[in-house]
Amino acid sequence: MPYYRSVGEIPRKRHTLFRSPQGGLYAEELMGVEGFSSDSALLYHRHLPTAIVNAEVVADHRGALTPNHPLMPRHFRTQDLKSQSQHEVDAVTGRRTLFGNNDVAIAFAVATAPSPLYRNAAGDELIYVQAGSATVETTYGALDVADGDYVVLPTSTTYRVLPHGETRLYILEATGHVGPPKRYLSAKGQFLEHAPYCERDLRGPATPLQVDGTDVPVLVRHRAGLTRFTYANHPFDVVGWDGCLYPWVFNIRDFEPITGRVHQPPPVHQTFEGPNFVVCSFCPRKVDYHPESIPVPYNHANVDSDELMFYVGGNYEARKGSGIGLGSLSLHPSGFTHGPQPGAAEASIGVDYFDETAVMVDTFRPLELGEAAGDCEDPAYAWSWSGRGPGS
Repeated sequence: MPYYRSVGEIPRKRHTLFRSPQGGLYAEELMGVEGFSSDSALLYHRHLPTAIVNAEVVADHRGALTPNHPLMPRHFRTQDLKSQSQHEVDAVTGRRTLFGNNDVAIAFAVATAPSPLYRNAAGDELIYVQAGSATVETTYGALDVADGDYVVLPTSTTYRVLPHGETRLYILEATGHVGPPKRYLSAKGQFLEHAPYCERDLRGPATPLQVDGTDVPVLVRHRAGLTRFTYANHPFDVVGWDGCLYPWVFNIRDFEPITGRVHQPPPVHQTFEGPNFVVCSFCPRKVDYHPESIPVPYNHANVDSDELMFYVGGNYEARKGSGIGLGSLSLHPSGFTHGPQPGAAEASIGVDYFDETAVMVDTFRPLELGEAAGDCEDPAYAWSWSGRGPGS
């Protein structure tokens, strides 16, 4: 994260004596990225964060990926996606894989039950709350989240998700770090004046979280798969921490759209960047004010990226008449020129406001299809521009 925070109790000087009221030393844990050369946080535990009593292999629930072949634009309806479990589903083991490549796995979960304690040691996670609300408990403290919230969880953050009723989550698991685009930040990490959001829009844990327990299981994703550690003491035992690395929340409604006299390209909507992918937020906004402008996008070929759009609010102007609805995902791959549905350009002339909300992920390596994609695909979408196709 681009700015420093201090939460709970910490000593005046780092790496110095800091004792509990009982007289024992608190155990320091430095969470840092890029080998002590980038952002970090220093946490103070009541118990040793290294004390494990067991480790066991766990079967991976992600499933295999298959290429998008034949290459086609595709439409998926997460609103039709059902759990494969007969029981209540949690936000970790209940994830169903929609897409993925070597840089990111994209999943969806309809969570109704508390998740196990979980740590992704392979990369940062970005979770978008499509509907519902939850408490995300972490080693740093708790975060209350609701629809429209993006939740950024740094690599190796131990957390669990406690949904308040049914909560629908769109989950990106990166193989590296996720943060604000560098062009929004000063050399010292402050949001610049032209950035569409800033520090005031962000929420982080406000107080430490204290949970007692012994022999506590924690599921850990790492490069080789999944391991379940059993910790001698509960990892939520931090009395204080400080630094620039911690989980945080940003709500899509706080994104300030950048507009122009004519149609603005997707980079103006960029919200996050990750390893070989970007995330953009399309929000309700005034649109093009040139007297002869065409507000919807022009046909375009993203020759270096796959474009994945998740429709989460309002009515997306460019996709009217294609069966797209709230909860839909459209995948427009590199190698396919895509654009608005027939009639959308003409219908948009003179429109001065778009009431639409969508989360877009552009990946710079092709996305392959996960096990859940086949369960919610609309097979007619590829032919929606021509009005005819195989079997018609």
